Amino acid sequence: MQELKQLAGEIRAELSSLLKGTQKSFATSLAAVELTVAIHHVFHAPVDKILWDVGKQTYAHKILTGRRHLMHTLRQKNGLSGYTRRSESEYDPFGAAHGCNSVSAGLGMAIARDIKGKRDRVVTVISNGTTMAGQIYEAMGNAGYLDSDMIVILNDSRHSLHPKIEDGTKTSINALSSTLSKLQSSKSFRQLREAAKGVTKRIGTGIHEIAAKVDEYARGMIGPLGATLFEELGLYYIGPVDGHNIDDLVTVLQRVAALDAMGPVLIHVITKEVQEPQVKQKKEALRIMQEGSCQPDSFLYSNLHTRTYSNCFVDALAMEADKDKDIMIVHAGMEMETCFQLFQERFQFRWFDVGMSEQHAVTFSAGLSCGGLKPFCIIPSTFLQRAYDQVIQDVDQQKIPVRFVITSGGLVGSDGPMQSGAFDITFMSCLPNMIVMAPSDEDELVDMVATAVHTNDRPICFRYPRSAIVGPDHYTRRGIPLEIGKGRVVIEGNNVALLGYGTMVQNCLKARHLLSKLGIEVTVADARFCKPLDMKLVRQLCQNHEYLVTVEEGSIGGFGSHVAQFISLDGQLDGRVKWRPIVLPDTYIEHALPMEQRDLAGLTGHHIAATVLKLLGRTREALLLMC
Repeated sequence: MQELKQLAGEIRAELSSLLKGTQKSFATSLAAVELTVAIHHVFHAPVDKILWDVGKQTYAHKILTGRRHLMHTLRQKNGLSGYTRRSESEYDPFGAAHGCNSVSAGLGMAIARDIKGKRDRVVTVISNGTTMAGQIYEAMGNAGYLDSDMIVILNDSRHSLHPKIEDGTKTSINALSSTLSKLQSSKSFRQLREAAKGVTKRIGTGIHEIAAKVDEYARGMIGPLGATLFEELGLYYIGPVDGHNIDDLVTVLQRVAALDAMGPVLIHVITKEVQEPQVKQKKEALRIMQEGSCQPDSFLYSNLHTRTYSNCFVDALAMEADKDKDIMIVHAGMEMETCFQLFQERFQFRWFDVGMSEQHAVTFSAGLSCGGLKPFCIIPSTFLQRAYDQVIQDVDQQKIPVRFVITSGGLVGSDGPMQSGAFDITFMSCLPNMIVMAPSDEDELVDMVATAVHTNDRPICFRYPRSAIVGPDHYTRRGIPLEIGKGRVVIEGNNVALLGYGTMVQNCLKARHLLSKLGIEVTVADARFCKPLDMKLVRQLCQNHEYLVTVEEGSIGGFGSHVAQFISLDGQLDGRVKWRPIVLPDTYIEHALPMEQRDLAGLTGHHIAATVLKLLGRTREALLLMC
C-alpha cells in the first residue's frame, strides 16, 4: 500500500510537470490519480475492461499503460490523443468521446462476455458532469434490468446530484462513511441482503416488495442525497468513498471484484480538484465586474491578449439583450468559456446553463420560443450532433424560431476529431425551414447576431470557429440585420471566382494575394448564407467567370453541394463553367495545431491558390507553390 501511495505521488508530480505550460485543464486528471492507481492495482487490464467517459480523467491511465514516454506529445501532431482510443492502446477498450458513453458500451461488453462464457470484469468511470446527460440514465436503467455484472464508478468532484451544483454542500467523507462503504462492499453484507430477499420472496410478493423498499430506504439513509436514485435504476450503491484514500479505494474495489453474481454496482467516489491559476483568474474577473471597479462594456468578455469569435459574439449579444428583454440564452456542452461566464453574471436571470444535456437544451429553447421569448441556444458543433433529432422534430418541423449559435465550427486543433465541428453545415442545411449562415469575420458575426434577433418566423443558425481574431482594443459595433439569403462580392477579378463560406473567405483572400503575384486576379465572394443560397450571386459568378471554386471548412454534402445542386439545375454546368469544391477530406483530421490541421485538410490559402493554378493548366506553378 505504501508503494501505491508513492506511485500516486510520482504520477501527480509528473503530470503537473508535463502539463504545467499548456493551456489545457489538467485538474480532472490530477484529482483522479489515486482512483486510477487503485483501479489498475485491483483489476487486470487489458483482460479486464476499463472504460472512461471523459478524456481529461485518463492521463494517469495513459502513464500506467505504457505511454509514459509519449506523454510529452499529448494533443500534438502525431502524438497521443487527449482521449482514450482503441487504435492507440489495447488498454483503451473504447474511445472516451463527449461523455456519457462508457456505461452503455461497458454494458454491451458485459453482455457479450456473458454470452461467450468469459469471466473478465468491466469497470466504467463516469464524472459528475456526465451525470447531467440522459444517456447515462438510459444505460443504468437497462443495466439494472439486464442485471449483468459490471462496476460503475462515479468520480464525483462535487455533489452533482444537488439541483444547483455551485450552491450545494459537498458530500462529506469521514470515518463513519468510510466504514459504511467498506461494509456495503463486503461479501457477507451482500450475502445477508440476498438471503433476506430470498426469505421474503418465499413468504409472499407483497412482503418481498415491502422488504426491498425498507432495504433501499435504509441504505439511502446511510448514503448521500440521491443514492436511492441509483438503487431505483437497479444498481447496488456503495459510497461515498474518499477518492484520495488509496487504502479505502483498494479495499472497496477488491471486495466488489470478489463478489460473485453481483449485478451492476455503482461506487460513489468523492475527489477534489485543485483550483488552477486560470480558474482563479476567471473568478477574479467576475469579482471585479461585480464590484463595478471597471466599465462592464469596456471590460466585457475580453482577456489580456486576444479576442475570439466568442468574445465578439457575447459583446454583440449583450448589446442586443440590453434593448430586447425577450432575449434568453440556453447554453449546453461540457465547458463554458470565460466570456460566457461574464455574460451570465450580467444577465443571470436570462441565462440557462444545462450542461451536457444538449437534447433538453434544444427542446427547452423551443418551449421558450413558444412562450414568446427569443432563445439563443449555444452549443458547440460536435455536441449539437447529439441533439439532432430534437432539432428536426421539436424545432424545424414546427418552424419554431430558435436561434442556434454553433461554436467551435470546423477544426479545433489539439482536441482533434473528437470535438471537431466538421458536419454542422451539412446536417443543418438539409433541413427545410432552417436558415443557415456563417460569418467571414467578426463584423459579419455581429450582423448575424442582429439578423437572428430579428428573425421570428423560422429557426436560424450560424457557426463560428474556435480561434482568436482581433486585438483586445477592437470595438464591437452594434449589428445591422442582413438581408436573408444575400451574399456579397468582396473583391472583383476575372476568369476565376472563389466563393467562400464562413471564415474560409479569409483564406480565399490569402489565395488571391498569392495569385496576384503570378499575374492572376481572381474574384472573391462571401456567400454568407448556405441556405437560402444567394442564387443571383452564384449565377452572376458563373456567367462572368470560366471557373468557380467553392471553399468551406466542413464535410462533403455542405455548402459546395448546395451550390452544385443549384448550378446543375440552373444549367450553368452545361456550358463553359468549370466548378471545383474545396471541403474537408472524407476522413478525420487528427489532433495538431490549427494551421497544421488546415494544411493536412488542404484548406490553406496556398492550397486554394494551387487549385486555381491547376484549373488554369499551370500545374508546375501549383507544385512550386506547395513546396
